Amino acid sequence: MAKNTKTAKPTDKELLLERRNGFLRLSDAEVKKAFKFAEGYKAFLNAAKTERESVTFTIEKAKAAGFTEFSPKKKYQAGDKVYYNNRNKSICLAVIGKNGSRDGVRISAAHIDSPRIDLKPIPLYEANEQALLKTHYYGGVKKYQWTTIPLSMHGKIVRADGSELEICIGEQPGEPQFCISDILPHLGKDQMVKKLGEAFTGEDLNVIAGSMPASKEKAENTYKLNVLRLLNDKYGIVEEDLISAEIELVPAFRAEDVGFDRSLIGAYGHDDRVCAYPSLEAIFNCKTPKSTAIVVLADKEEIGSYGNTGLGADYLRFFIEDLAAIDGVPARHVLTKTKCLSADVTAAYDPTYAAAYEAGNSCFINHGIGMSKYSGGRGKSGGNDASAEFIGEIRNLFNKHDVLWQIGELGKVDQGGGGTVATEVAVMNMDVVDVGVPVLSMHAPWEVVSKLDVYSTYKAVKVFFEE
Repeated sequence: MAKNTKTAKPTDKELLLERRNGFLRLSDAEVKKAFKFAEGYKAFLNAAKTERESVTFTIEKAKAAGFTEFSPKKKYQAGDKVYYNNRNKSICLAVIGKNGSRDGVRISAAHIDSPRIDLKPIPLYEANEQALLKTHYYGGVKKYQWTTIPLSMHGKIVRADGSELEICIGEQPGEPQFCISDILPHLGKDQMVKKLGEAFTGEDLNVIAGSMPASKEKAENTYKLNVLRLLNDKYGIVEEDLISAEIELVPAFRAEDVGFDRSLIGAYGHDDRVCAYPSLEAIFNCKTPKSTAIVVLADKEEIGSYGNTGLGADYLRFFIEDLAAIDGVPARHVLTKTKCLSADVTAAYDPTYAAAYEAGNSCFINHGIGMSKYSGGRGKSGGNDASAEFIGEIRNLFNKHDVLWQIGELGKVDQGGGGTVATEVAVMNMDVVDVGVPVLSMHAPWEVVSKLDVYSTYKAVKVFFEE
């Protein structure tokens, strides 16, 4: 958006809204900063492909940045840095402000779960001399996109004796990987005539786990048994241990530059780690803000923010209540004065599928962080609708600090829509607006974003904290 701080009568040109590509607006030095920032983001994507790994990564980096574990019994001073780990799947970080929480706090809320393939509680079976794993997909996926791509296995297993085991298989060179097969086109006549959404069912997403028998003797379940023997030898588990496990299969792709000009990043999990990482960097680089700054990285957004690690739970509110108690002020007064950026992705205009968008109200690659006044589906159903006053405040803040930003909707009015954590935040009576990085191929195993937009999101959250 064009920056306009003049008080004189605007010219005809200034009366018009300016929409320009960031490469036409930013200095070469700013572009260089954006490309450098992207390298750290790619490292985060490769290291943290699940919500658990994202929390582990965050705690490690937070401790290195001087953050300590939060205690509601301790008195904190301006500039102190704390974190609260909620069950290793969501996390809150805060930098205590000069005014503490008395005038409300400032929050950047992102989520760290992404669409994926989970194992069923009893996953392993054999059929026709193959060992296979039954799965249950997580979040909004196009099922056909998850066949015939390399998958890695991540998660936690709790053994019968209560001991815990973290697993990550298929990310390092030389490790085995996994996949879901598809029928060859020569035999796919029946599949080809089905509607795209019906060509694959959830029960078809079976993962190949092995094809060797346990012995040369003919026996029942010998292919399944061979996999179990291998798992027992390496991890000391038995089949029943898989019941008390959370195993996720995600694309084994690494984050890579896209395009001859390397202006884009292709990776799994941009939604929503592309907003989580800039938020983390913003709070890690936050000095002593006026009001306490908080980053919350939540789980379960892709399935409605349910469960005790999703933002539908009360852990963020409890964290703020503890901060309010330390300052000796009523929590409800703090919440009412609090302001939040719901940092989640939006759809980037895709010229290949232009019919799904209304170009005049869409976000574009390389135009900066995208703002969405409202989310939800058709008729704004199930979404947040930010006030004109709060939109005006954030707009002026971004303009004041030369943040590259834009505003748009998620496709045509009757085409669809989507949800964010904004509704879970708004119910606490705080001001909230959706902002985030525009994404191409959202929810696909390989999503694409702009380096300029990622860096603009970092700048946006940072100035929001420091204002």
